[in-house]
Amino acid sequence: MHTENVVVIRGPLARIVGLAADVEAWPRFLPHYRWVTLLSGGGDRKVVEMAARRGAWPLKWRAVQTIDRSGAVPEILYHHIWGPTKGMDVGWVFEPAAEGVRVRIWHELDLQWPLIGPTPVGGLIADKVIGPQFVGHVAGLTLRTIKEIVEREAGAAGAAGEAPAAGPAAAAAVPAGTAQ
Repeated sequence: MHTENVVVIRGPLARIVGLAADVEAWPRFLPHYRWVTLLSGGGDRKVVEMAARRGAWPLKWRAVQTIDRSGAVPEILYHHIWGPTKGMDVGWVFEPAAEGVRVRIWHELDLQWPLIGPTPVGGLIADKVIGPQFVGHVAGLTLRTIKEIVEREAGAAGAAGEAPAAGPAAAAAVPAGTAQ
């Protein structure tokens, strides 16, 4: 299974990366996330349990989050280690462009469930149900909400004659309206 969700966000790269990387804060500003619990680690490598919902369907998994800062632009990577999407790899890619920052979330999964794992049936379930109905849906909501937050902040800062949050400190900033 392969899915991609893409959005262009008009706002500072550091703020976009900061919101995307601050996974423990997601339930405070992403209404479809029920909780994210830090299980171990911290900083640029951590293990988290994540719980979201797709409509009435509860979803829960554990993943290792790694932030790769070796390039000009950070990349956020996840590897799912527990739950129905165990083995799935996820990447957040940020591409600065003239019209804003192109943010792409990709997911790769070779379903490894007992009995139906890497078979045509497993592939069909991953490609037709898990990918578009759950993974792609949740990722799309996440991107749309982050876009809304960043563009609202950028618009408010512009209206006040201020520069929107930028620079290294903004990448670690707690989302507006949330407590530490």
